[in-house]
Amino acid sequence: MSAGEKLQQALIAALQAIGGIGVYDGPPLQAAHPHAVVEAGPETDWSHKSGSGREVRIAVSLFDKGERPVRLRALMAEAEAALDSAVSPVGWQLVTMQLLRSRLVRDSKGVWAGVIEYRARMLSAG
Repeated sequence: MSAGEKLQQALIAALQAIGGIGVYDGPPLQAAHPHAVVEAGPETDWSHKSGSGREVRIAVSLFDKGERPVRLRALMAEAEAALDSAVSPVGWQLVTMQLLRSRLVRDSKGVWAGVIEYRARMLSAG
């Protein structure tokens, strides 16, 4: 399993502590609102001369329905707090978990989407 997949699993576990939302590792075919999707994107080398490391881009997308995004904004704040306290995945040391950007948009069907993007840097613990 790659470093990104292990980090994805650790972040899913952290987000599952938020009550009332389903958390998935990819876009579900059917899911109740609100729900979250954690995706591990590009994974690049972040090694140094005496150890291996990885930099992983993470996108956490939260989805909700409603006329206004009040509940989604609160969920985004809870998600950021949960991700900030995430533990290192097995076999890796999470060195930094830096927020890159977040945004909130609504599609034509009335579904709100909040996206939080991070850059994680990890060193191999083995």
